[in-house]
Amino acid sequence: MQTAGMGSRENSWTSQEGNLFLSFALPQEELPSDLPLASASLYFATIMKEVLREYGSDVWIKWPNDFYCKSSKTGGMITHIVAKNIICGLGLNLKNAPNGFAVLDIDIQRDVLVENYLKKIEEKPLWKQVFSKYKLEFYKNRGFFTHKNSERLSLDDALLHEDGSLEINGERIYSLR
Repeated sequence: MQTAGMGSRENSWTSQEGNLFLSFALPQEELPSDLPLASASLYFATIMKEVLREYGSDVWIKWPNDFYCKSSKTGGMITHIVAKNIICGLGLNLKNAPNGFAVLDIDIQRDVLVENYLKKIEEKPLWKQVFSKYKLEFYKNRGFFTHKNSERLSLDDALLHEDGSLEINGERIYSLR
């Protein structure tokens, strides 16, 4: 259980019994040399998505950091830089979901999932490798939106750049989550 979960834009993430809540820290020098720090959430979320796919999930990542099953949010990844370390927080609805959210589409034990996820992170895949997998499914973002400050921006015509940023209406948008 978690008592003070943080989401994007100062939202909270509500703990439900049986779900996965995980935080870990890595020194920045342990990150892949080609990883744009503004896209760290996308990087770590995509690695988790790949692990979940190995177990049969159809989960996908809505830019920049949300896990979705079909059209419903099932979790999120958030990153912060603190004193040359990257702090990663993950929430994933494995067993229960608050109203308006979804439970992951596979049944998997938390410890198995965490163990395999951390092994993948230890392999330190390059941003280029991880991003190439994300790019293939970016089209699933159509029909959704993202936020810039308090403004809601449609992802329908967003262009995805190699550094993980988006271009919307001629303006470059970076994750910073």
